[in-house]
Amino acid sequence: MQKRFLCVILVCAMAFTAGTVQAQSKIGYISLQELIVAMPEFKKANADMAEYQQALQQQANEYQEQYEILDSTFAKDSIKWTSAQKQIKRRQLNEAYLKAVNFSQTEAPKMMQAKEQELLAPIQQKAVTTTQAVAKENGITYVLSKEQLISFPAADDILPLVAKKLNINLAKPEAAPPATAPKPAGTAPKQ
Repeated sequence: MQKRFLCVILVCAMAFTAGTVQAQSKIGYISLQELIVAMPEFKKANADMAEYQQALQQQANEYQEQYEILDSTFAKDSIKWTSAQKQIKRRQLNEAYLKAVNFSQTEAPKMMQAKEQELLAPIQQKAVTTTQAVAKENGITYVLSKEQLISFPAADDILPLVAKKLNINLAKPEAAPPATAPKPAGTAPKQ
């Protein structure tokens, strides 16, 4: 009987201890988007992306110019050409058109997306790794994404801790003046 009583007490103590351990789990949250945008690496990546986008736009413009030159030449000189010459020049014109359209609508967006992934992946990894380290240092068991939460206490936000570890100043930008509402299309401005 005493063994049975002792076992019951032991089981109850274990259950109580397990419940206490679970109750001690800390939960925090962070906005990785806010963190990443505040990182100096993001600012550099953003500048690199703008430069890359400009280079892609320049290439697209060159393809468009090549097409327009061939088109104007075809329109101007085709009356002098033989049927075979027209056929060859028309094929060149179509190829130049397809090259310009394909680059602008397919190749350039793919290249832009690949460059963005190349530049942002290490920044995202650094943000996640630092967040995990801060969580561990502060005894936080779970870190949730702020964007997925509906209600959250400010005290559980670990963004300031992570920013401090990364030596980032999270000063809020000054509020911009309110934007004016756009005028409905098709209405003339009042005079």
